[in-house]
Amino acid sequence: MNIYLPLKLFLILLLFCFSFVVKAQNETPKDSISNQLNEVVINQNKKAFSNQNGNIKLDVANSIYNSIPNTLDLLSKLPTVQISSDKENVTVIGKGNPLIYIDNQKVGINDLNALAVADIKTIEIIQNPSSKYEAEGRAVILITRKFSKKDSFRTEISEVASFKKNYNNYLGFNSNFRKNKLELKANFNYNKLQPWESHSIKYQIPQANIASDYDVNATTKRNQFVFGGGLFYKINDDDYFSISVNSKLQNDTFDINTFTYNKNNEDVNNVITLTDNANKKNFVNSFLNYQKKIKSIDTQIFTGLQYSNLDQRLFTEVNDNYNDTQFELTQIRDQKFQINYFSGRIDVEKKFKNEMKFEFGGLYSSADSKSDVDIFDNETNLNEVSFYDFKEENVSGYTQLSGKIKKVDFSLGFRVENSNVIGKFKTEELPLLDKNYTNFFPKMQLSFAIDSTKSISVNYAKSISRPNYSSLSQGATYINPYFLYARNINLGPTIIDEISTTFQYHDKSVKFSFTKAKHPVHNSFSFDGQNNVMTFKDINFDKSSGFTADFTLPFTYKFWTTTNSMVFILEKIEDEAAVFMASKPYLYYTSNNEFKLPKEYSFMLNFWGLTKQNTGVFETNPRFRVDMAVSKTFSKKWNCTLSCNNVFKSTIEEEKFTINTINSNTRYIVDSHEISLSIRYSFGKIKTEFNEKNNDENQYRVN
Repeated sequence: MNIYLPLKLFLILLLFCFSFVVKAQNETPKDSISNQLNEVVINQNKKAFSNQNGNIKLDVANSIYNSIPNTLDLLSKLPTVQISSDKENVTVIGKGNPLIYIDNQKVGINDLNALAVADIKTIEIIQNPSSKYEAEGRAVILITRKFSKKDSFRTEISEVASFKKNYNNYLGFNSNFRKNKLELKANFNYNKLQPWESHSIKYQIPQANIASDYDVNATTKRNQFVFGGGLFYKINDDDYFSISVNSKLQNDTFDINTFTYNKNNEDVNNVITLTDNANKKNFVNSFLNYQKKIKSIDTQIFTGLQYSNLDQRLFTEVNDNYNDTQFELTQIRDQKFQINYFSGRIDVEKKFKNEMKFEFGGLYSSADSKSDVDIFDNETNLNEVSFYDFKEENVSGYTQLSGKIKKVDFSLGFRVENSNVIGKFKTEELPLLDKNYTNFFPKMQLSFAIDSTKSISVNYAKSISRPNYSSLSQGATYINPYFLYARNINLGPTIIDEISTTFQYHDKSVKFSFTKAKHPVHNSFSFDGQNNVMTFKDINFDKSSGFTADFTLPFTYKFWTTTNSMVFILEKIEDEAAVFMASKPYLYYTSNNEFKLPKEYSFMLNFWGLTKQNTGVFETNPRFRVDMAVSKTFSKKWNCTLSCNNVFKSTIEEEKFTINTINSNTRYIVDSHEISLSIRYSFGKIKTEFNEKNNDENQYRVN
């Protein structure tokens, strides 16, 4: 990987230069005739990606990307967007975890799994969200669904055969119906999956004279039912009522096989651990929204309610074999986790004749979670039972003024959020957590138009990142007799300050930003010397800071459309318990290419890479990935797509760090090399019109 890295970087730079030259050759003098001609060309050969002030927007409906079988895989094709190997986490390079909206409705991973790609019109990455978007996000991924203007009906059936290490199958059904003012939507997916994962960790604890090394792999058999439905009633051109429900029911059985070498002073053990796991994870999410416009004062009012529930249970039986003797029962673990979440909000938007807009609103949310653990230890013949209850209430309000004064577009606003948190073990009289805090989050954006083709914008934002509710449970995963993966009930929020400036020239942009974070969340180790057990979990570090330079260049040349991004990042993470290493700049680069070929063929080539990362505490290896797909449409009803993801099988991720005097070297092998065949059949014509708005501040934390 390291040998070919300079060559890869050279090729990326060459592509950027070539893109710039081609773009320059295609530009014509800015008179009225050439502008009209340019408009005709754009309509005939529309770009899949567009760029405005660093905000990337993908036209899904009119590109090969509409043939990707599921929404998470579609998101992974966007510049700067990364999907974790377990498909449970979405990040934006340089921004962390984004907020995700579907038609301005806050959603989480489970909602994305329930959304059909055929319903998506566009996806936009908003780099500097305004105060109307809650303080939780430094970036927003906004998914807009298609609209319908007349009575129609459409049904789509899709089948995807996916070959990784094991065979995976996706079967989907999606239907939409509109009559007069009423629109109905229903979808059902059955996925039979067999994900595989493997990782290893070598670690040393010098003060305890301990050295350990383990290799683990697991194969999961997963049955997944994803279904949902919704009703949208358009009262008139401005007012509507909607209700929707979606759900994911999932059952897993997975064996974890681990080989461990452990040396404690002169005591050496080689242990084989077999862990049988049965997991059930059910999720349901429901929305009720109403929007009303008061025309006499040109004011729009939105109200919304939401209820979500996550119910998960993990039953584990552990058997250990020490030094090639025989397997013996070690533990039986029964862990239950449940969340109930409710939120309600109101948004008011008032427009003035001088292009000014004033917005204000408020939200109340409440989350209750229960984390129950029952562990039977075979050696002591004892049961350890623990019940932990967590409750969080959030009340927030915002106000925002936006508009234009001469050549300056502006948006000024702030949010105030109050959080009340209580966490308590049932056996304890006093709560373990009892917090009540209020935060103030200002946001500002100014955009100066230099001329019709160039502009400069300046942004400042203060934001907060709260841990998912499941991260605040007391659950743990047994790896071997000396190692546990655990949650952290003491995790706290991260406060981030960011200032940035963007220069835009036509559709090309350069963005510089600087961030400071207080108490960021990262991986850590802790060692229990009494029981000789290492625990791996997330903790709040002291602080971090970062500088990024982001270059974005989309363009179209004949049948080729492409968007190229390069992000130079210098990140510094600090904690008094960690050994600090030199922080060095690293590069993220990506290129998304679509080729429209004759006879309804399309070809897609995407690649991205990360150079070696040194962020002060963590050292991560370079990575590179290439995805390709070819798609063919038959008779406007059939679509067939052959895809190959991670073509060169770049599957290894490595990370090194030292914390609490513990040295570790972690190695993950990601099962991402995939060949898949997708067949989609649709009949009827409809474009969905679910015009929902953001009701939920914290629902994504339920996932």
